[in-house]
Amino acid sequence: MEIILLQDIERLGSKDDIVTVKKGYARNFLIPQKMAIAATESAKKIIAENKKQRAHKEAKLKEEALAIVAKLENKVVKIGAKTSSSGKIFGSVNTIMLAEAINKKGFEIDRKQITLPEDSIKEVGKYTAKIKFHKEVVVDFEFEVVAE
Repeated sequence: MEIILLQDIERLGSKDDIVTVKKGYARNFLIPQKMAIAATESAKKIIAENKKQRAHKEAKLKEEALAIVAKLENKVVKIGAKTSSSGKIFGSVNTIMLAEAINKKGFEIDRKQITLPEDSIKEVGKYTAKIKFHKEVVVDFEFEVVAE
């Protein structure tokens, strides 16, 4: 049975994909859970139009993300933290602290867009985080943790 996915489903496909699954899986699980709809001709036309409109919006969002990346490229962010004499931080540096430091520079970045190299940073030094502005625009961002 052909269905159109209404959301991303692991190992099956992503939103608006037309996939073929067994009838029981579609009728008993995917369609009642509002994860998919039957792939009728009219539904296929609607999805094609939605994809076209979404592609235009995605291109605009990607352009904006690239503009932000160009501005952010040469910025240096230093995060101050209380440290011991050996250079260990009391506590840790996390995505919230990094997002606040970047936002003070004039950018609007949510902490959920940032991925740190480790779970938590507990020493003074230079680190690189990944910032995801768009699903196709991911940037390595260098920052430094310094003693206060």
